[in-house]
Amino acid sequence: MKTVIFDLDGTLADTSGDLIEAANCCFVDMGAGAMLDPVADAGTALRGGRAMLMLGLSRLGRVHDTATLDRYYPLLLSAYEGAIDVHTVMYPGAMDAVERLKSDGYGVGICTNKPEALAELLLQKLGVRDVFQSMIGADTLPVRKPDPEPLREAARRAGGHPDHCVLIGDSDTDRNTARAAGVPSVLVTFGPAGGDMAALKPEALLDDFADLPDVVRRLIG
Repeated sequence: MKTVIFDLDGTLADTSGDLIEAANCCFVDMGAGAMLDPVADAGTALRGGRAMLMLGLSRLGRVHDTATLDRYYPLLLSAYEGAIDVHTVMYPGAMDAVERLKSDGYGVGICTNKPEALAELLLQKLGVRDVFQSMIGADTLPVRKPDPEPLREAARRAGGHPDHCVLIGDSDTDRNTARAAGVPSVLVTFGPAGGDMAALKPEALLDDFADLPDVVRRLIG
């Protein structure tokens, strides 16, 4: 079986609002107030918790304060777990495209650098977990993206051969993961960093999920 594997944050769902809220909980606890903006800093949010803490600390003039970053990272994860789906929404047409791919005979799965437990929780809260045949998180395996093995394992667990898959993502990490695995990537242009995707030279760009089935068919048959 051929498989279509998706990144989660910034690809299937806009999770930036809830991630920013969790990071700001940390900065409030430090006595600094909300240091991150849910719109202006959305791109940083989709790069993960540590990236958000680093950005906020840099604005406080503490760019090298790794001890504070390490101390607050677990608090960020806890705050995020407690309010993981307040602002998060699936991108328009995402699940329609996934269902169409399944009906066309493709396996579908997720490969994310979000911790597995948080990814599973979010997908359950959004009511879409059962649609996907596999879900590999940052800590499911000993390695994470851009190592190719999480992508390859996501394809296997979705019932496919890892040489016959495509990765749908939104970052250089996704592009590099697919390249390392020797398979094509499709990068979405509707996320916060959408304008930067063309420079990464993926096999395809995606402006609208309605076009995804045709793009997948062209790339992997």
